[in-house]
Amino acid sequence: MKELKEIEKTIQKKYRKEIFSKFVRAIKDFNLIEENDVIGVCISGGKDSFLLAKCMQELKRHNKFHFELKFIVMNPGYNQENLDKIIENAKHLNIPITIFETNIFEVIKETKGNSPCYLCARMRRGCLYSKAQELGCNKIALGHHFNDVIETILLNMIYNGKFSGMMPILDSDNFENMKLIRPMFYIKEKDIISWVKACELEFLDCACSMTKKNIGKRQEIKKLTYDLVEKYENADINILNSMFNVNPNTTLIDESIKKKGKVEF
Repeated sequence: MKELKEIEKTIQKKYRKEIFSKFVRAIKDFNLIEENDVIGVCISGGKDSFLLAKCMQELKRHNKFHFELKFIVMNPGYNQENLDKIIENAKHLNIPITIFETNIFEVIKETKGNSPCYLCARMRRGCLYSKAQELGCNKIALGHHFNDVIETILLNMIYNGKFSGMMPILDSDNFENMKLIRPMFYIKEKDIISWVKACELEFLDCACSMTKKNIGKRQEIKKLTYDLVEKYENADINILNSMFNVNPNTTLIDESIKKKGKVEF
């Protein structure tokens, strides 16, 4: 594990192009952070959320206008070893975390269904919104990266028959005056992995016992995306661009389908 100063230097120097510049670009492109924002940076314990936290700290250090950061760790039911690992990494990376407890893993385990990851994500988000609001935040920041965005588009198309994906910013449906932002929208996972290795860091992969037993749809889509990019250069970039280039005049066949929302066979 590299020293803190060296780790922080990699974000501004060695990985500036692949990580920090893309981070700043997303914030500017989608106006993710505004003056006097209080942002709850959500840390799950994985590589993505810890990198998000460090990038947010770097941005605050060099930014021209004032905003506040609250680093939030929700414990959904981690075992003590995993929780200790999160605390250890936060301490080494100089991230002042606030931990709060939930029983989400326990609830998911008792719930019957084919989409435990989807349900878990929804429950986690609700708990994070609630805690962030309690801490005086008006936004929460999540560590979803470029590949997460692409995979979600394909997941929805293939399994749900709809065209939708992760947006870089959106309003909360249930928490008034709260927004969700994804500043790592442009950052590719391979560059995050490279940064982790360069800094000799070790984060939680997936601490959920259910996903260890079941690979899940997202892992299948991750492999599909990899295969597509191997065969068709820039396939992932074009999938992302499709979100911004939807022609409403070519998405519906006729009015009957528009009303039903799907074609029956």
